[in-house]
Amino acid sequence: MRRHGSPTTISDQRRMAGMASSQSNDGSSHGGHQAPTPGKDRETNNAGILNQILAFGGVRFLVLMVLCLQNSMFTVLRRYSLGVLKEEYSKHECLLLAEAIKMVFSAMMISKSLTHGESTTKRLSHVVRKSSKMLFLAFMYGSMNILSFVALRNIGAGLFTIFAQLKILTTATFSAIVLRRTYSSARWRALISLMLGVLLFSEPIWNNADKGANSVAGGNTLVGCGAVLIEVSLSGFASIYFEKVIKTDTEKMTIWERNFQLAMWSFPIYLCFILFEGGGHAGFLGGWSIVALMLSILGAAGGLLVALSIKYGDSILKTLAVTGSILLSSLIDHYVLFGPLTPIMVIAGAQVVVAICNYTFDLTPVETKPKAAAVEADGNMKEMDPLIKQEEGGKANN
Repeated sequence: MRRHGSPTTISDQRRMAGMASSQSNDGSSHGGHQAPTPGKDRETNNAGILNQILAFGGVRFLVLMVLCLQNSMFTVLRRYSLGVLKEEYSKHECLLLAEAIKMVFSAMMISKSLTHGESTTKRLSHVVRKSSKMLFLAFMYGSMNILSFVALRNIGAGLFTIFAQLKILTTATFSAIVLRRTYSSARWRALISLMLGVLLFSEPIWNNADKGANSVAGGNTLVGCGAVLIEVSLSGFASIYFEKVIKTDTEKMTIWERNFQLAMWSFPIYLCFILFEGGGHAGFLGGWSIVALMLSILGAAGGLLVALSIKYGDSILKTLAVTGSILLSSLIDHYVLFGPLTPIMVIAGAQVVVAICNYTFDLTPVETKPKAAAVEADGNMKEMDPLIKQEEGGKANN
């Protein structure tokens, strides 16, 4: 037994601390009242905000928002460059520089991700040898550029804009066919509503009868419509193909390695376009400015963000982000460059926002149909919505 006034041992201190802790826990569990502190309230509020961010998908939501902002900045800056400054540089030279920037940046990220002692040169050589899938994708993108050129030579910008909105539905259709996903009727209605909203939002383009926005002198309307329909179909298929390669990659390539491959094969395709057009109106490397350089940088960032949005989300969510950027860029264009903003555009913009919310916040799980041979083994697999993490049947731990 310890004398009064003798020094307390370490074991006694631990025992006393444990008793104090148990008394505190008993008091809180049996209705003991503790005065709330401002610090704890702030921590609770911060935790609630963090949970809300995580509920929106964390990285997915962030990537999609940045993609939306990038598309808006790119659209407004291009409008300023071509519409206000009247610059005449070749758009294919701008795209070529963007692909070069993507290659360099992706190579740097690949080099940083290597383990100690692993050679960057050997890894890049391996990436180049395994790039046949991205060659096919680059060929599709090149074909889409050619089809857009053919379409605009035969039909006006208004009719082209109307058909271009079908990319929303073609992406969803190929997602259902290639990735075997089943979307709820509410999501299909939201996509159709989104397509019609964007179509109404672009009304100043296709409803410009005075300037012949729907026709081209000497053009073949049937050829133009056929070209743009093939182009929007290829666009939807290319998005789903890229998603399938990234998410079911048996070669275990990173997102940076796939971007390097795509940029590498896109480089010679854009080079052929430059040679074919003879450098454009300003000639080879003519008409360049700081604004054109910024467009190339933004274009490279957009390519990387598209790949990240597909990796962390899916192709349809990427399409929603790009569609949302149309509204944002139009608002910036109106208030900065004095572009059009009619009452019809405002109403259509509201419809687009509602359609995006209807698709995003539909809690019906997206079902992935299993292959016939694996039905009995796997059952009905369900894939959670990439943006919203929904709780299944309540919390199991409570």
